[in-house]
Amino acid sequence: MAPEVHMPGPVCLIENTKGQLVANPEALKILSAITQPVVVVAIVGLYRTGKSYLMNKLAGKRKGFSLGSTVQSHTKGIWMWCVPHPKKPNHVLVLLDTEGLGDVEKGDNQNDSWIFALAVLLSSTFVYNSMGTINQQVMDQLHYVTELTDRIRAKSSSDNNVGEDSGDFVSFFPDFVWTLRDFSLDLEADGEPITADEYLENSLKLKQGTSQKDKNFNLPRLCIRKFFPKKKCFIFDRPTHRKKLGQLETLHDDELDSEFVQQAAAFCSYIFSNSKTKTLSGGIKVNGSRLEKLVLTYLDAISSGDLPCMENAVLALAQIENAAAVQKAIAHYDQQMTQKVKLPTETLQELLDLHRASEKEAIEIFIKSSFKDEDHLFQKELANQLEKKRDDFCKQNMKASSDRCSALLRDLFSPLEEDVKQGIYSKPGGYRLLIQKTQELKEKYLQEPRKGIQAEETLQTYLRSKESIIDAILQTDQTLTEKEKEIEVERVKAESAQAAAKMLEEMQKKNQQMMEQKEKSYQEHVKQLTEKMERDRAQLLAEQERTLALKLEEQARLLKEGFQNESRQLHNEIQNLQKRMAQPRRCVIS
Repeated sequence: MAPEVHMPGPVCLIENTKGQLVANPEALKILSAITQPVVVVAIVGLYRTGKSYLMNKLAGKRKGFSLGSTVQSHTKGIWMWCVPHPKKPNHVLVLLDTEGLGDVEKGDNQNDSWIFALAVLLSSTFVYNSMGTINQQVMDQLHYVTELTDRIRAKSSSDNNVGEDSGDFVSFFPDFVWTLRDFSLDLEADGEPITADEYLENSLKLKQGTSQKDKNFNLPRLCIRKFFPKKKCFIFDRPTHRKKLGQLETLHDDELDSEFVQQAAAFCSYIFSNSKTKTLSGGIKVNGSRLEKLVLTYLDAISSGDLPCMENAVLALAQIENAAAVQKAIAHYDQQMTQKVKLPTETLQELLDLHRASEKEAIEIFIKSSFKDEDHLFQKELANQLEKKRDDFCKQNMKASSDRCSALLRDLFSPLEEDVKQGIYSKPGGYRLLIQKTQELKEKYLQEPRKGIQAEETLQTYLRSKESIIDAILQTDQTLTEKEKEIEVERVKAESAQAAAKMLEEMQKKNQQMMEQKEKSYQEHVKQLTEKMERDRAQLLAEQERTLALKLEEQARLLKEGFQNESRQLHNEIQNLQKRMAQPRRCVIS
């Protein structure tokens, strides 16, 4: 089980110094150690609108992200707080608090736009925080959303976003939550009560018209609707008296407005229950390590003057992850083989069976850890390395067997060799005694366990090295007739030929086993790859269906609004016509 995250407080993830956005190594190190999937909630809004208070609530703390108590922006850059997810076991909640937009002291709208864009790119839930009601001034302040296509590319193949539509972004973009602070209006429309979500939908309705004023009115609303089909709205009363706002982080709930406390609790409950795991295209779940690499990839693009490209970021992440997946799989294979294999193995098949079991686990690890392996290059690399590892083990197995057998032959035959040197068998009848002793020692040798696959070959090689000595003893043995000597020579030749045929048969058998193992390895790669492709295809289809459903839902809402506007106009025209017809006509007498 992965270790639980313990961060006593937030740290700066992306530093904003003199208009330059730079990743903080300390924060990256924290992210790189998080192996669990992450739910990333980022909050953005104008400075001094109380963003940090909400993030502290999500962290389950009163203090943490700096609240400040002046009109100056306190948070600089993007700050991060990683905490165990309160409702999703084995998940980490990553909270990102951004510096306030529109800080007059900073005076850099471009810098604000990048902060806004990064919050969108990194989060799975994007919270926009503003004060009061949603009016045109608030919409004008939300011009950053209209600039997203100028700051972000969805696909690497697009040229200046030509051919990209909202659907390309929807599949990457987070869910949208709008929090309205110090909200003082009654939630009603046409005298009927409405929900906060309905209030948001009403505020995002488009004007019918083609004038520049209408276009300016519609643009931010249209961008929000298209980029963020899933939207949620929360309203908050003022938490306490204005003079106490500076002490907000020290106040207990019973010292705050009860409505505000309930509203904050509802907001936290929604985020905990509905915010999704950060997921990339293709259903790839993001953990801390992957989030770290996304941060670096996006910042590298910005610092080089390029636009962060979501597709490129995924591909760059895939390159890093897949290379690591190969090494992880190989390390597992090495560990399993080291634990299971005791060289020399009695047969080649025994070694190949151990290899196949370890190989299967290694492939499973790679398949589980890898994604977007274009043209299966990394899986081919894994297959090549596993094949080399197998061949290396086979060579080690042969050497271990040869060494073991050679040592055993030395131990068994060294006394006999010494007797031969002393001339003990250079006498009448000595040849038969030598053959008898040699046969006894061969039997002892063959009975010894764990000799390995080189047992026969090593034995025959040893015996061949002694043929000249044995033949010399045969020729000098006076008890044997010439005919008997000739017969004995032929017998030795036949035994040697039989042994050679047996070794050839064994070699062919080994080659056949190796060929069969190669085919099994190939089939294992294909099997697991096919299963992964089917899973990926199902995930991609589900993602495409979700994106299409959101787009169709938004289009249906736009059509409904259009019909309602046309119906309203027609109704007004009918009423005006009825009023004119009801007016008494004057008769003019000439």
